[in-house]
Amino acid sequence: MNIAFFDCFSGISGDMCLGALVDAGVSLREIEKRLKGIPVKGYSLVSNKVLRNNISATKVDVLLKQGGQTDDRKWKDISRIIKSSRLPEEIRGKGHEIFRALFETEAEVHAQSLTKVHLHELSAVDCIVDVFGTLIGLSLLRVEEVYASPVNLGGGFVRTAHGTLPVPAPATAGIFRNVPVYSSDIPFELATPTGAAILKSMSKGFGPMPFMRYDKTGTGAGDRDIRNRPNVLRVFIGEMIRESPDGTITVIETNIDDMNPQIYEYLIEELLRRGALDVYLTQVLMKKTRPAIKVSVLCDREKREELITTILKETTSIGVRYFETGRVTMDREIKTVPSPYGNVRVKTSARGRDFIKSSPEFEDCKEIARETSRPLREILDELRDSAKKNKR
Repeated sequence: MNIAFFDCFSGISGDMCLGALVDAGVSLREIEKRLKGIPVKGYSLVSNKVLRNNISATKVDVLLKQGGQTDDRKWKDISRIIKSSRLPEEIRGKGHEIFRALFETEAEVHAQSLTKVHLHELSAVDCIVDVFGTLIGLSLLRVEEVYASPVNLGGGFVRTAHGTLPVPAPATAGIFRNVPVYSSDIPFELATPTGAAILKSMSKGFGPMPFMRYDKTGTGAGDRDIRNRPNVLRVFIGEMIRESPDGTITVIETNIDDMNPQIYEYLIEELLRRGALDVYLTQVLMKKTRPAIKVSVLCDREKREELITTILKETTSIGVRYFETGRVTMDREIKTVPSPYGNVRVKTSARGRDFIKSSPEFEDCKEIARETSRPLREILDELRDSAKKNKR
């Protein structure tokens, strides 16, 4: 699967997205050509190589021609433009989703209805070009999924039509709900509403770079050249590696010393039902040699927040810790094989073709032991030998 990973250590904006994709090899002229499918005129696109803290990056700007459309449009205007465009349905639908998120957030921030609000800080043309130019660029790179790092929001204050506001601006803050973000010591706005809406809508997950093999990189420049930090957005384009289960998982842990132990069974069931890869309990001694249970949960990073919420909701814990770790596992599958007792499920694990492990499904062995009144250990040994004969 072809994926894109956005490294947002210096925030994100619409023009930074465009710059990064052009820097990664997308033709700006091809983007401009395809943008003609949108009924918006009076602009041109230019790109230039610039330096940001001595790092080379591509800066893409939307230049409005004299007499071009500069008015702020309302939701009905933008929606009509999108629906009447000649863009592919997938791009048109995703752009509609991004703009609706922008308008809904602005309406919430300013206590207005969706039909009345308009985008004060965003030129309608700039915003349309940034959003659809990014979607077209990703399409040209054949990107199927987007992932991103936690987003640096910046700090300080930003001037808006509503006066000077703290960073992140209210619209950016609204869009980035439930997204991993942080604020560095840079006293500027680094993440804009347009960049936030694009990333929130496109990204399937936020965290460290996925297990991938990239062959293209791009660096998009922000407006400011910030001292001691490159104000750029990096994008990595390549293949999500799925042929091996090796990779990175998230481990969530918490220590509990004051909970009814009957609850653990339900907790484990709930965590597994909500997507945990594994859950296990360990007896530990805490301060003052107080006995406790350490709950450990293994999961994919996109399940982390939901599983943390489940732990805090269902237990007496008041906090958890989590970290990313690598793992190596064998390829696994469950096969049905014949036995003297009928068909039995067998778990088969392999690492290449060098070695293969097979084990009969324990629940099937239990059922056979009950039906035959034979000892379970004998059934396990017999079916394990049978599984070895049927290994692939």
